[in-house]
Amino acid sequence: MIELILNIALLVAVLILLGVYVSWRATRLDRLHVRLETARAGLDAALVRRAAVALELAASRQLDPATSLLLAAAAHEARIADGDNREFAESDLSRALRAVVDQPDFRATLAARQDGPALMEDLDAAVRKVSYARSFYNNAVTATRAARRKLLPRVLPLSGRAPLPEFFEIDDAPPET
Repeated sequence: MIELILNIALLVAVLILLGVYVSWRATRLDRLHVRLETARAGLDAALVRRAAVALELAASRQLDPATSLLLAAAAHEARIADGDNREFAESDLSRALRAVVDQPDFRATLAARQDGPALMEDLDAAVRKVSYARSFYNNAVTATRAARRKLLPRVLPLSGRAPLPEFFEIDDAPPET
C-alpha cells in the first residue's frame, strides 16, 4: 500500500515538474514573440522615419529637380509598399539615398545652405536607426526560430498559430560620410 502511494506521489511530482517545464517553455516562446513584434514595430518606425526624412530632403529645394524627383519617388514607393514588395522598395530607397548623398561635394554644398546641416544630421540618424532596428529585428527572428526548432515546441503547439518569423533583408548600407 505504501509502495503504491509512493509511486502515485512520484508520478504526480513528475507530472507537476513536466507541467512547470512546458509552461516555462510556452512563456519563453510568448516572450520571444512579443520581443519580435516590438522589434518589428521599431523597424517599421525607423523605415517610415527614413522615408520621411528622404521626402523632406527631396522637397527642401536643396537638390536639383531630377535628383529630387528620383529621391521622392523612391521614398514614396518605400512608404506605400506592401509586405511582399517592402524589402525591394526599402533597398531602392537606400540606393537612391546613396546616389544622392555620395555625389561629389554634396555634403559641403548642403552644409552651406540654411537648413542643410540639420537635414543631413536627421538623414544620417535615420539611416543609422534603420540599420540598428533591422539588426535587432533579425536577432529576434534568429532567437525565436531557434526556440521554435527545439523538440518540445514542435511536438506540442506551444507557439499557437503564430507564423514562423521571416528575416527582413534589405540593402541598408549608409551613404559615405
